[in-house]
Amino acid sequence: MFDLDELLGRAALKERIDELEDELEHMESRYEAEADRRSEAATARQDAEAQVNRLEDRIAQLEGELDRVEGDDTSLEVRRREQLRGGRLEHVLDRLESVRTDSEGALTAVLDGDDTRETLEQVGADEILGERVTLLEDVSPCVCCLDDAGLVSVALEPPAMPSDHETGWNDRFTLEREWFLPTGRYAIALVRTDLFALGIYDGDERLEYHGFESDVKGSHSKGGFSQARFERIRNEQIDSHLDRCEEALAEHVEPALEPAGRRTGSETSSATTAGDGAGETAGLDRLFLVGQRGVVDTLAEEIDLEPAATAAVDATGSPKSALEDAVHSFWTTDLHVI
Repeated sequence: MFDLDELLGRAALKERIDELEDELEHMESRYEAEADRRSEAATARQDAEAQVNRLEDRIAQLEGELDRVEGDDTSLEVRRREQLRGGRLEHVLDRLESVRTDSEGALTAVLDGDDTRETLEQVGADEILGERVTLLEDVSPCVCCLDDAGLVSVALEPPAMPSDHETGWNDRFTLEREWFLPTGRYAIALVRTDLFALGIYDGDERLEYHGFESDVKGSHSKGGFSQARFERIRNEQIDSHLDRCEEALAEHVEPALEPAGRRTGSETSSATTAGDGAGETAGLDRLFLVGQRGVVDTLAEEIDLEPAATAAVDATGSPKSALEDAVHSFWTTDLHVI
C-alpha cells in the first residue's frame, strides 16, 4: 500500500504545519505572560507615582508649618468669627455690657472704614492693638469694643451702624440695642429688579405687608441691534418697577414717619399690592432698604425718605417669603474676635 500523502509530498508539509502551530502556541503563551508583566509593571509605576505625590504634598505641608513655627509667616487673622442673631446676639450684648473697668478703661469705637487707623490713634487704642489695627481696617465699618488691658477685643458689624455715637473711653462699653436688634416700630423694604416687598414691624412682630412683582425681561444672549433693543426695553421695565417701589414707600411709609397730624394718603394697599394688618403704621421710627445692592442704592437716591441703613441680602422666592428671608438675614451681626 502506498501512502498518498507521501507520494504527493504532503506528509512533510503537514509535519511542518504541526511544528509551526506548536511554535505559535508557545509564542502566544510568551506574549500573554509578557503582557501580564507589563500590566503589573504599569500598575506598580502608577502606585509609585501616587506615593511620590503624597510624600511631596506632605513635605510641602510640613515645610509650611515649620515656617509658621519659626515666625516666617507674619500674616494676621481674627481669632474667631461668628454670626449672631436673636437670643444668641442678646446674650453676647449682655455679656459685653456687663464688663466694668476703671473710669476710662473701656473703649467703644464706631469705625466707618474711611479713617479707622486715625480714629484709633486719636484715642490711643493703636498702642493696645499694635499690628491688629490692620484687622479692624479689614472689617470696618464696625463697632469695636476694647479694654485697656487687652482682655476684650472684638469688632461687631451691626445691621444699623450708628452715625452720631462719639468714640471714647468709659467705665463700660456703651452699646445701643437698636444698632443690633429689631426695636420699636420700623419698616423694611426688600427691592429687586422685579420684586418689591414691604413689612411694617413692631419689634419682631409684623404689623403690615405690601408686595408685588413686575414683569422684567431676564437675560438675553443675542448680539447686535437685538441685544441693544433688549437692554433698552429691560432698563425701561426696571425704571418703571422702581417708580412703583417709590410710590409704595410714599404711600405706606412716608406718612408714618411724619407726625400723625400730617399723615396723608391711603393706609390700605393699592390694587397692585397685597396687604395685611393695614392701618397700623403710625409712628414709624426707621426705614431700612435691603436687596440687590445696585437697585437698593438707586432707590435710596430717588426717594424723599432717608433710610436708617441699607444692606445687600440674598432673598429669593415670592415677595412675602423673600421678605422673611431678607429680615432674617438683615438682623444678623457679624462678630470678629480680634
